[in-house]
Amino acid sequence: MMAPAFAPDDLFFPSFWWRTLWNWDGRRRYACQEDHIEEKIQYIPLKVSLEDLYNGKTAKLQLSKNVICSVCEGKGGRTGACHPCRSCRGCGVKVTYRQLGPGMSQQLQSRCPDCAGEERLINEKDRCSTCRGKKVINETKILEVHIDKGMRENQKIYFRGEGDQQPDVEPGDVIIVLHQKHHDKFQRSGDDLVMTHSISLTEALCGFSMVLKHLDGRDLLIKHPLGQVVKPGDIKGIEGEGMPHYRNPFEKGNLYIKFDVTFPENHFVNEIKLKELELLLPPRPSIEMPKGEHVEEVDLHEYDPNERSASSGRQEAYASDDEDHPGGPGGIQCAHQ
Repeated sequence: MMAPAFAPDDLFFPSFWWRTLWNWDGRRRYACQEDHIEEKIQYIPLKVSLEDLYNGKTAKLQLSKNVICSVCEGKGGRTGACHPCRSCRGCGVKVTYRQLGPGMSQQLQSRCPDCAGEERLINEKDRCSTCRGKKVINETKILEVHIDKGMRENQKIYFRGEGDQQPDVEPGDVIIVLHQKHHDKFQRSGDDLVMTHSISLTEALCGFSMVLKHLDGRDLLIKHPLGQVVKPGDIKGIEGEGMPHYRNPFEKGNLYIKFDVTFPENHFVNEIKLKELELLLPPRPSIEMPKGEHVEEVDLHEYDPNERSASSGRQEAYASDDEDHPGGPGGIQCAHQ
């Protein structure tokens, strides 16, 4: 077991408690400063389509923020009307002490309720009629967000100094975070595009032609020659038809198409036609038929997962009955000699 960080006797000395309270207060102040810094940065999500990321787009975003009041120039009232808060003596916080035990107390800090942590107060009659003494007013601004070709999911677009304003404080940044919407046809993989396309068995064996509508509106005529068989799960690629590279839009990735082959339904032609079709296809593999009593012929059936689970349930029920009556029917057990 790890040794304690302090001796048990230290608990009875005031210096231990002073160190503890000082460390607690120092950590608390440091955390508050970090929270204040984080509040200066404003993150705004923006949903974009895959077409927007392919072609580029300029989106207009309405931003509501606080700006310094132009009437009072951020003073909150007429010149000289602002005075330090008497409750907190201009500190913005009130310090109280709580008794923990004999000779021990805890120091607590909280925001001053009179000045709301602003450290200074303005009389009601001297407050600015525009901002009501708040020093800032709300303003709506339209941001033009330029989405360049090839941008990606979660990519950030920065607007420096467009955050909320406060007197004597540098305004923070507004960061737009791109979120790509789901696309019905294409999926993005880096600078490549991936899609799935289904073809018939005839197309897989005898070649095919297909027209693909691309993200920029172009129609791609795709041909697959006669004699090249497409198997289920095969992936074919088209160079230079993927996503444009960010900041180098004339270079593009590739487009990959994964093929699914749709087979015909059962008994789609009669047996005579099937015999004729078999003559056109590669021959069956030859097998040697076994002989003897150990050979048993079985049939293939369609797989039904519900029927399999029901059968497993019956087997478990039979096994449970065997466990309840280990001696066989009627509970008869073999006698030991």
